[in-house]
Amino acid sequence: MALEWREYAERMALLARDLLAQDSVQDTLDEIASAAVRLVDGCDAAGILAVRKGRAVTLAACGDMVRESDRLQGELGEGPCFDLARRKDGDRVYRIADLTRPQPAWERYAAGARELGIGSMTGVLLYADDEDFGALDLYARRPGTFGEDIETAAWLLASHAAVALSGARTVDQLEHALDTRHAIGEAMGILMERHRMSEEDAFDVLRRISQHHNIKLRDVARRVSAEHTGPA
Repeated sequence: MALEWREYAERMALLARDLLAQDSVQDTLDEIASAAVRLVDGCDAAGILAVRKGRAVTLAACGDMVRESDRLQGELGEGPCFDLARRKDGDRVYRIADLTRPQPAWERYAAGARELGIGSMTGVLLYADDEDFGALDLYARRPGTFGEDIETAAWLLASHAAVALSGARTVDQLEHALDTRHAIGEAMGILMERHRMSEEDAFDVLRRISQHHNIKLRDVARRVSAEHTGPA
């Protein structure tokens, strides 16, 4: 069934704002998967699969079949996501119209997918870096669900998702760095006041404790602050 593109564009604009409003990388990933099921006609489940150093990781899942499909591809080292990431022709989209039919490219995965009740699939590569990659995958129980128009819709969704995911990573890293800097600065201030240390000496104390006990500097700083504010 043809999509109402104007309505879809409006919903995509709202999604872009929703993604920017998420509080963390994981919230952003979860919203992307949920949005795929909401926005793409016939989509029963969606997920984001990442492969890191050959290990498949489900970053987000909306629907029961997603994690099992990801697990199968990871264990077998074959499937549409793996083929998509290995392509050198620049194509970033795959579409399997009917998984109930033989799939010579990955017979073992297709057999497992049929047992999971997957009738058709489409997916978009979000990023590829050497052997690591991430992909947005859409699943339908009914064969023939994903035509060319819905493939385009998935591509548009993934384009927004890739940008939002990149931004979420950046924001999350920035907030983490700021939080770390604040914790260390607070702990240094406590040591400087309590032991009349210089700023350099206070930082050196934190660093030596971190190295000696193999604890992250941020965690050492937080312990110093917690002991200072805790009950006497």
